[in-house]
Amino acid sequence: MTKLKRTPLYPLYADYPGVRCIDFGGWELPVQFSGIQKEHDAVRQQAGLFDVSHMGEIKVTGQFAEAFLQMMTTNDVTKLSNGQAQYTLMCYPDGGVVDDLLVYRLTADQYMLVVNASNIDKDFDWLREHLIGDVVLENISDELALLALQGPKASAIMDALGAEPAVGELLPFHFTADVSIAGVKTLVSRTGYTGEDGFEIYVPASRAADVWNALLAAGEPLGLVLAGLGARDTLRFEARLPLYGQELSNTITPLEAGVGFFVKLSQDNFIGRDALLKQKAEGVPRKLVGIEMIDRGIPRPQYPVYANGKVIGEVTTGTQSPTLKRNLGLALIAADYAGPGTELWVEIRGKRLKAQVVRAPFYKRLPKE
Repeated sequence: MTKLKRTPLYPLYADYPGVRCIDFGGWELPVQFSGIQKEHDAVRQQAGLFDVSHMGEIKVTGQFAEAFLQMMTTNDVTKLSNGQAQYTLMCYPDGGVVDDLLVYRLTADQYMLVVNASNIDKDFDWLREHLIGDVVLENISDELALLALQGPKASAIMDALGAEPAVGELLPFHFTADVSIAGVKTLVSRTGYTGEDGFEIYVPASRAADVWNALLAAGEPLGLVLAGLGARDTLRFEARLPLYGQELSNTITPLEAGVGFFVKLSQDNFIGRDALLKQKAEGVPRKLVGIEMIDRGIPRPQYPVYANGKVIGEVTTGTQSPTLKRNLGLALIAADYAGPGTELWVEIRGKRLKAQVVRAPFYKRLPKE
């Protein structure tokens, strides 16, 4: 039996009697600390702290680093300035997705990629196969821990923590590389995966516990709770943020998944561009849509979806929305049936139950006053 990997913060989980860990892509990670509903609500209303140290980090350096990433990713890396981050994807030549990731521009010849945990080795090998010029890759995943502080109180917690320099005015998808937290040098970015305001905090693995404890101490008076993978999944689902392996995969293109905004088909010839141009010209055959159950039932991943008596796709993610209390799902279906209000049927435990296409994201946070 393969031994599961653990994050640098794993020893601290034992301090929380309600914690429950699962095997997540070869990692032993907490699905919950005190309950998914409680943790979900805390992130929507106050704040939650996630240990996402299983995510991978790859450093890309060299004079040709920008040109290399422009070739490897679908977004336009040339638009980044120092201190900016960008959501993007890597594709295969047929348009299927290798991974979705974040690109951080540290300097003109130095970038950091943040990739999904289950794809670290695959991504590194894919990048290495296509190296150009003087580009050097370095997998620094084991050197870093990653904490995600998410929720409307996230900025106030960072202020209470006394982070230096202050990060409250940091713009979305920007970062500061030298932020001192509890005497530890960190990189702090304003990104997230919950539909809420928040920060990602990259910290040396050996000092992760110090920053974790400092965040909890500063956040407790403001309602901060620890949150696990269960709430992370329901939060990102309500905000229609894709999960690799469900809404994105080597057989699902970015255009089908509805993240075409991050595919700059006008830019230079990135890998997969020709296939995606062809798909756009011919019409996307499948679309990722929101669905809501009309009959009583919860759509789950891989449940088949029917229309006019035939299978037209399947559910990718589904649950009872903790925020909205509605049985909702995301489904990848034939494009002809993707219009809002279209009647569908989802097969749940051998029975076909009525559903309909609805607009997603299901949840959007209110703008600041």
